[in-house]
Amino acid sequence: MNKLIVAPHEHGVLRLFSLNMRPEEAKFLREPGAVDQVLGVQGLDPKQIDVFPVSDLEELGLFGYLNEGCGVSEDQLDRNALDAVEGWVLVLRSAAFAGRGATLKPDPRVRLIGLYTEETTNWTGGSIETESAKPFSAPQGAAQDDRPHRIGSAALALLILLIIGGVLWLIL
Repeated sequence: MNKLIVAPHEHGVLRLFSLNMRPEEAKFLREPGAVDQVLGVQGLDPKQIDVFPVSDLEELGLFGYLNEGCGVSEDQLDRNALDAVEGWVLVLRSAAFAGRGATLKPDPRVRLIGLYTEETTNWTGGSIETESAKPFSAPQGAAQDDRPHRIGSAALALLILLIIGGVLWLIL
């Protein structure tokens, strides 16, 4: 029995498994806790697990599902190998472990096809060299009057008082 190690705080990793079982058994894996049993772990988040027949993907196929749907870069994927996969598959995202490490002990009918990483956004950037990006580069004009203008507030208060007075006059 092969063991698969999931590191604590793992992020952005997808595990793709083929399911060598009857369709009824594979469908049952959609139930909460069922994947936990076949992988030999506890506490997986079912929202981070997909179980489906490859035929449901139609023209998209597993290659398109992983690349376009899950953000796995093309250089990680073998189109021919993925096109050869038939039957039911299980996709397990790192988020299913909620930051906990784990040792998977898959049922013999569950075979790892591949481990893939999702592309992430690169938030690094160079420094901005334009003049307008430098501190205190805004034009230094006369300071604006910071006192609030109360004319509008006074007019609104007067209008409200007139409405209340009119309503009271009509009632009395």
